[in-house]
Amino acid sequence: MNLRRDVFQAIADPTRRAILLLVATQGMTAGAIAANFDTARPTVSKHLQILTECELLEQKQTGREIHYYINAKKMKAIADFIEPFRQMWDERFNKLESIMKKYKTKKPE
Repeated sequence: MNLRRDVFQAIADPTRRAILLLVATQGMTAGAIAANFDTARPTVSKHLQILTECELLEQKQTGREIHYYINAKKMKAIADFIEPFRQMWDERFNKLESIMKKYKTKKPE
């Protein structure tokens, strides 16, 4: 049974986020990626599989090696989805900060 992977569950894992950061600037092989972690290579391969299934990573075969690259279009789509929420929370925190500053400047009598 092939379950559809959820992109937000994929990026919820700290190891997968670290992998995305690693390949953000350059393509890397699975071995090069695995060398950055203190886990078994099959574990890293499973993370790569999940990220690929979610289309966050793309694969390109060069000879016998497979290089993994970030899928910038998919990352942009995620960022576009999250942006309104970030703006909403920024506004709320800014309001809270202004209230806290007013409260802080009032001296008790």
